[in-house]
Amino acid sequence: MAKVLVFIDNPGNALKKSNLELLTLARSLGESAVALNGELQGDVSARFAEYGVSTVLRPSAEDLNDYLVAPKAAYLAAAAEQTGASIVLLDNSPEGKEIAARLGIRLNAGVITDVVSVDADGTAHKSVLAGSYNTACKASTPVSVLTVKANNVVPEPAAAPGTPETVTVEVPAGSTAAAARITAREQKVASGRPDLTDARIVVAGGRGLDGDFGPVEELADALGAAVGASRAATDAGWISHDAQVGQTGKTVSPQLYISAGISGAIQQKAGMQTAKVIVAVNKDAESPVFEIADFGIVGDLFDVLPQATAEIKKRKG
Repeated sequence: MAKVLVFIDNPGNALKKSNLELLTLARSLGESAVALNGELQGDVSARFAEYGVSTVLRPSAEDLNDYLVAPKAAYLAAAAEQTGASIVLLDNSPEGKEIAARLGIRLNAGVITDVVSVDADGTAHKSVLAGSYNTACKASTPVSVLTVKANNVVPEPAAAPGTPETVTVEVPAGSTAAAARITAREQKVASGRPDLTDARIVVAGGRGLDGDFGPVEELADALGAAVGASRAATDAGWISHDAQVGQTGKTVSPQLYISAGISGAIQQKAGMQTAKVIVAVNKDAESPVFEIADFGIVGDLFDVLPQATAEIKKRKG
């Protein structure tokens, strides 16, 4: 049975849906272990047991968060060697990809990014060209490192809970000697909205908003939804880049995705086409977004969205 190592970085008090997806995928491939960076808080330990994790590894050093990714890659390499893992899974975030690249060098391992599924034999499937094609590839090295896109695996607990043991991994001496140190952090102001990649409902705005995200945010708050955006909107500085949905942004797979003032170009489609229901609002009846929408409204979003918000608030009483 293959040994699979999952890297989870600073989960806080609860694991994210994307973490649970990695644990589910790991269990389907073999015996799963977790290399954790951060404290075991809240219900994290219970979740590891629920998802069949056999071992939880912790770093001997407590200051990995004081540096950029190099020491984390060194720790993960030591964890992979200690567990004898043949597959290492990370999230597909920019930091996850950088750690994967450094890990590949340390372990002489093949690295595959943008993975959407993995077969039992380790063959990885990637969604490429903005979701137009799926490709299959497999590392020829003894160890393969895979970064997995969120919202492509359905989280499922193990049939029987496990009793993971906790062990310590010695972080290689000197791994922080030449690493860039983080000198300051600025806490992002909490919006109170759900995380974009985990949200059941997403309301996204694009170029058609002309800089005014007010109608999108008001509708999102009425629905208890996350706010997303097209690349055009984030590049224009109307909203932060962490709200970007698309090929070069985040991949979402909500129950409901509302697109407002977004043309529906292939770049945007790649990040949201797996949504269960897509509602598009655009005043251009020829907009490509209507080709993938389940429901389309041809109209001015500044008229349509406030009406929808008012009706939802009315029905909520």
